[in-house]
Amino acid sequence: MDKRKVIAAYRSGTITVLECAQILGLDVGHMRGLINDPRLSADPQPPRNPQSAGG
Repeated sequence: MDKRKVIAAYRSGTITVLECAQILGLDVGHMRGLINDPRLSADPQPPRNPQSAGG
């Protein structure tokens, strides 16, 4: 299962943080770090295009 979907289920209240950690095979402490990781958002932002400094 996609980590983002599991974390989204936790954020929506469908599962507990303990259940989320068990599904992903992590300890709860590590899980709390992943929950706050913006890269694992269910709706990822499109990558930014870097602009050259020389314009």
